[in-house]
Amino acid sequence: MVEARLRLGAPIFDDCGDPDTWIGALRRKGYTAAYCPLQAGVGDGLVRAYEKAAAEAGVVIAEVGAWSNPLSPNEDERRDALCKCQEQLALADSIGARCCVNIAGSLGQRWDGPHAADLLPAAFDLIVESVRAIIDAVKPSRSYYTLETMPWMYPDSADSYLRLIEAVSRARFAVHFDPVNLICSPQRYFDNRRVIQDFCRKLGSRIRSCHGKDVAMDTRFLTHLDEVRPGLGHLDYRILLQELARLEPDVPLMLEHLPGEEDYDLAAAYVRAAAHDAGISFC
Repeated sequence: MVEARLRLGAPIFDDCGDPDTWIGALRRKGYTAAYCPLQAGVGDGLVRAYEKAAAEAGVVIAEVGAWSNPLSPNEDERRDALCKCQEQLALADSIGARCCVNIAGSLGQRWDGPHAADLLPAAFDLIVESVRAIIDAVKPSRSYYTLETMPWMYPDSADSYLRLIEAVSRARFAVHFDPVNLICSPQRYFDNRRVIQDFCRKLGSRIRSCHGKDVAMDTRFLTHLDEVRPGLGHLDYRILLQELARLEPDVPLMLEHLPGEEDYDLAAAYVRAAAHDAGISFC
């Protein structure tokens, strides 16, 4: 068994209104990584208390979500989104989270939906501008701002992420890996092993957190891809875990988008079994 120091985490369904109950809930599930349990605006004392509890329990705070649309065509929504991203990045830096994560945003009406303009050069330039504005306003020293990979907006591949990193040109801009979100065609679906390897080998040193889920393709015409629980789809988890194990210690794999606690328990059991089969251990 290879001691890779990978970490597994998922949403917690217990009432975690104080650090001790939060840590207790994580321990009962065997998780050593966690989503940040706080939102921007809480007092500094509470932030310090959760940070201390995590450190003492050996728990890594994987990410702070900043889910919003910094590219919105609505000026008020766009301004509010930039403010939210800055506040959540400041929280991530304060509590010592590995990253603050958002999607790039959309020029359409749905913040996370497809729009023809989102893959044009002008959208790329707006993403660069918004990411710089977020990082430059906060000047984080411990955490990083990251964009989750997506199927229909940048970054939508390892190469487009590399282009963004070069264009943004900020040391505190890093990578959030969601392999399922990159599986947006039959070609990528059947060759997802190569997609995973290509991404990790080009961007591995910059990956701060990774989302864990799975993807299944229906036989209906035309192409229908669905997000499913890990183990119920076609994603090559053995390869994913092996590639994550090559990265720096403590990279967290965070389960998401499941309907309930039992589903997360089943997903965690599958991922742990896949890791065992691959000769990899979670810390």
